[in-house]
Amino acid sequence: MTIIDNAVYVDGKRFANPDSLDQTYEVMDSCHGMAWIGMFRPDADEMRSLASEFSLHELAVEDAIKAHQRPKLERYDDVLFTVLRPARYDDESETVEFGELHVFTGPDFVVTIRHAETPGLGSTRTRLEADPELLALGPEAVLYAIMDQVVDDYQPVILGLENDIDEIEDQLFAGEPHVSLRIYQLSREVIQFQRAIHPLQDILQQLKAGFEKFRANVELERRLRDVEDHVETVTAKADSFRQLLQNALTVDGTLTTNRQNEAAAAENEQVKKISSWAAIIFAPSFVGSIYGMNFDIMPELHWAYGYPFALTLMFLVGLVMYVIFKKKGWI
Repeated sequence: MTIIDNAVYVDGKRFANPDSLDQTYEVMDSCHGMAWIGMFRPDADEMRSLASEFSLHELAVEDAIKAHQRPKLERYDDVLFTVLRPARYDDESETVEFGELHVFTGPDFVVTIRHAETPGLGSTRTRLEADPELLALGPEAVLYAIMDQVVDDYQPVILGLENDIDEIEDQLFAGEPHVSLRIYQLSREVIQFQRAIHPLQDILQQLKAGFEKFRANVELERRLRDVEDHVETVTAKADSFRQLLQNALTVDGTLTTNRQNEAAAAENEQVKKISSWAAIIFAPSFVGSIYGMNFDIMPELHWAYGYPFALTLMFLVGLVMYVIFKKKGWI
């Protein structure tokens, strides 16, 4: 079922709960109330019905059907088409999930279209219904409340990302091997988060300009400024996360290079030790191999002290080489 909640409000109070779009149109005509229709992935026929009744522009309808839109605010005569990108932090997978929310607001109607399971707008509707004076201000009040919820829902995302970055800092200096991949993954999430929140500043500026032009309620202007303050705070946090992750990537590269250099240095020391002992062992072997050729004519072959001389020579050559390598620090 694509219609999640459907109500007509009169003076800020729920007046009727139509079962279909056609009933909604009839009730609106009879009581001159405001309709708030909440939908989840509506089909083309439902969108054509809404477009015909509320004079929705075909380009906005096409965007609402296809989805995958960037956050934006577009005005078509007296109808506003707003696209928002809500976000939710999943503690289990430690990832950020992004949704897409389209809002049509006209003189006497609000149509909200979700393209993801979250966020639900039930809590926003409940909060507005508990404040009839605010809801009586019309579709602009509903748009404000929706934006306020979307921005407030960014706070748990900020906390989740902040915790992930703290964990990365610990992993960096612990030398965990897969920390680079985690930094890249988190950087991608932060970039997507920035793409969701940065356009909100322009959207709010456009809304403020429209409120001033059409002389919207002063209370709505104040509440909108509060949302703007929250957006600035979230934007600054996200930007700082991006910088922290770039620094973490630089530190990771430096630490990785240092570890590689240390490993190479340790390997070189091992090679030096092995080479030194090989040379020391080779020298006596070389002398012994000469005397082991058994030629008839050789120096000191029939000398009585030839054998002790050969052993002494082997020992002295090995000792000299040992002393040399020891002074060089190879042994």
